[in-house]
Amino acid sequence: MATEAIVLKQNGSASTAFERRAWEINQPKDNEVVIESEAFGLNYADVMSRLGLYREAPPLPCVVGYEVVGKISQVGKDVSSDLVGKRVLAFCRFGGYAKHVVTQEYAVVPIDDIPAEQAMVLCTQAVTAYYMAAYLTPIQAGEKVLIHAAAGGVGTLLVQLAKLRGAEVFAKIGDDSKADVVRSLGADHVINYKKGDYAEEVKRLLKGDRLDASFNPAAGSTFKKDFELIGSGGRVVLFGASELSSGKYGIFSKLNFLRKMGLVLPIGLMMRSKNVLGVNMLKIADNRPMVLTHCLKEVVALYQDGKLIPQVGGVYSIDEVAKAHEALENGKTTGKLTVKWD
Repeated sequence: MATEAIVLKQNGSASTAFERRAWEINQPKDNEVVIESEAFGLNYADVMSRLGLYREAPPLPCVVGYEVVGKISQVGKDVSSDLVGKRVLAFCRFGGYAKHVVTQEYAVVPIDDIPAEQAMVLCTQAVTAYYMAAYLTPIQAGEKVLIHAAAGGVGTLLVQLAKLRGAEVFAKIGDDSKADVVRSLGADHVINYKKGDYAEEVKRLLKGDRLDASFNPAAGSTFKKDFELIGSGGRVVLFGASELSSGKYGIFSKLNFLRKMGLVLPIGLMMRSKNVLGVNMLKIADNRPMVLTHCLKEVVALYQDGKLIPQVGGVYSIDEVAKAHEALENGKTTGKLTVKWD
C-alpha cells in the first residue's frame, strides 16, 4: 500500500537523518487496522533510534514512531467494519512517522474530538507512567518518590500519578524555568541537578529518611546514586538510558556507561530488601498486549475525569521533524512533542 513517511535514512544529526518520501506499507492482517494519521508523537526512544543506540529499532532505512492520532480507513477481516471512520489514538510498533499506519485492533482507543496534541500525551508516555506507577509497582500513600526528568513527557505524568496516590514527590529537573510547571502538578520538592549533586540535595530533604521509589530514565551514574537513596522495600525503576545518548566514543562510551552502573547481585538485593525493575514497553506490547490496552484505557479515563492534565510541550509541522528532534534531544522541552501532517 502506497503512502508517504518521514524516513530515518541514516544515523546521526537530526538535520541529516530524515527524509520525507514515498513509502510502502503492508495491507492489514486479519486483526489489524489502517489509520490515516493526522499527527504523531515523539519519544526519547526515537532519538536513541536516530543515534543508532536503540537495539530494537528496525534496520535502515526505516520509519520510527510509536503512536498516532487519526481515522481508521481500512480493517482486517476479523475487525468490525463499524470502526471505519472512527477517530482514534493508537499505538504502533514503529511506523508512526508515516501518513498511513498499520497496527493491531487492540492498540486503538476512540477519542472523539480530543485535540491531537493532548491525546498524544495519553499514549506511549502516559501508558508508560501508568504501567510503572499504578500497575507494575503501585505507589502507596505516604511514600517518598524521586522522579527524574520530572518536566518531561513521562515525568510530568509520573508527578501527577504519584500525587493522586498520595506520595511525597521529589522532582528532578535541569532548568529552573521548568520548576513552576512541576510544582503546579504537585511536586513537593524541586531539585535542579545542574546546580549540584542531586543525591546530596535529596538526602538533605529526607532528613535521615530514605526514598521508597525512584523512576529513572537516565541510568548510568544515576543508578548507583538512586540505589543508595532507597531504603528497605524501596525500588529503582529503570525505563531508559538517556545518559548513554551523550556518549561520543562508541563502544568505549557504552562500556563506561555500564561501569558507572556497577554490579548488582541478587543475593545483595535480598539481604538489603531492595528492588531494581526494568521497563521496556515494546516487550510488554509484544508479550502482554492486553496489559498495554488496560493501561491505555485507564489513562484516557483519568483524562476524561479531569485527573490527568496533559502537558503539551510543542506542536510542529511535518517539515519540522528535525527541529522537534533537536529540541527533545537537548532537553529544552517540557511535556509532549507532537508533529502534525499537512
